[in-house]
Amino acid sequence: MKRLFLGFIICLLLVAPFAGLSGPQVQAATDGSVFVIPVVNEIETGLTTSLRRAFALAAEERAQAIVLDIDTLGGRVDAAMEIGELIRTSQVPVIAYVQSKAISAGSYIALNAPHLAMAPGATIGAAEVRQSDGELPDPKVVAFWRAEMVAAAEHTGRDTKIVAGMVDRNLEIEGLKQQGELVSLSAEQALTYRLADGIFPDLTSALAHYGFESAELRVYKPSVSEKIGRFVTQPLVIPLLLLIGLMGLTWELIVPGKVLPGLIGAGSLALYFWGHMAAGFAGWESVILFLAGLVLMIAEIFVTGFGIVGALGVIALGAGVVLAAYDTAYGLKAMLFAIILSIVLGGVLFKYFGHLGMWKRIIHTERQEKASGYVPNRSFRHMMYQAGRTVTPLRPSGTAVFQGQRFDVVSEGEWIPVDTDVQIVLIEGTRIVVRRLASNVANQVIPMKEEE
Repeated sequence: MKRLFLGFIICLLLVAPFAGLSGPQVQAATDGSVFVIPVVNEIETGLTTSLRRAFALAAEERAQAIVLDIDTLGGRVDAAMEIGELIRTSQVPVIAYVQSKAISAGSYIALNAPHLAMAPGATIGAAEVRQSDGELPDPKVVAFWRAEMVAAAEHTGRDTKIVAGMVDRNLEIEGLKQQGELVSLSAEQALTYRLADGIFPDLTSALAHYGFESAELRVYKPSVSEKIGRFVTQPLVIPLLLLIGLMGLTWELIVPGKVLPGLIGAGSLALYFWGHMAAGFAGWESVILFLAGLVLMIAEIFVTGFGIVGALGVIALGAGVVLAAYDTAYGLKAMLFAIILSIVLGGVLFKYFGHLGMWKRIIHTERQEKASGYVPNRSFRHMMYQAGRTVTPLRPSGTAVFQGQRFDVVSEGEWIPVDTDVQIVLIEGTRIVVRRLASNVANQVIPMKEEE
């Protein structure tokens, strides 16, 4: 476990500086250039943070314009809405150039740009919102997303009915779509319905159309930390990292000394926190809470605290993970999923490998069997009220003889000398209690029953 903590801290310290010091890369140029920012692959929360930094850098460098080079099939609605707000409030003019696809959330981003250009063969639209399981969401969510898409079209002066048709299947647009279909436009159609300003074979031609033919291009390249942050903050990656991390902890606890699983678990947790720090969602307080939770949970194993210490550890550990996530509700769900699955898999590990670890030093597993020479305790209940004679003084324990057999006995508290007649008055398991006999009882012979 010490190696696990050390590995976690080392992994985090090695990569954490890059989360704050690894800045975005752009091609060197003079003021007044055009910033080209790629918007590719999935739209997620990490992309929002990266674009926010890019827009700030463009404003700082006094760029003439920002070009969003779009090629995406969509992604998270909430991330797209944040990017849309970023475009609307930008002090630098924004041009959306649809290189290939601007589908779903990508179409919302493109429609928020005051200027929209498309490449030959590019498409835009099909912005129906869906849940993570592929099912249609609540009608309220659909209505809200439709209103957002229409608001983006209104803001840039585009046809709101066509844009609404990208979201609403029930809307019928004569000559373009029938009821039950979604609007998805080719570059020529987008130009015909005045959603796009023109069709251009390349970005240079598009910039010439807007009067930036002589401007120098500066291509924004996300830093390594931003790329990792985008990967780590994806909804499917978060529970996977947590599961691997907790399983590494479980393996180290059950079978200590196996360095590789512990280091993998520590590295997975370090990557989770570092990625969220790089994306701007987490701070060191989340890491401190997580480490404090681990310490308290381990302390619960060795310290008697009626479960209070362990409960505090679980709360602190969960709080660290949830606070680091971009969405606390999703972070809580991911953490609960990882904990439950870790408990199940940990039970399997304990069943088959628990005998190899620390538990063999804590739990007594040796069995007393007849084959090893162990015999069950004899019952002395049949000797009740038998008389015998002490062969050693009872002070108050000693030895007495009954029917020729020696037994360890104890008096009721009095001191009884050797060669004194006694009678058994109480038997508790293997404990035989005797009392001094009167002289008339000493001569009585009480036959011994056969042992059951």
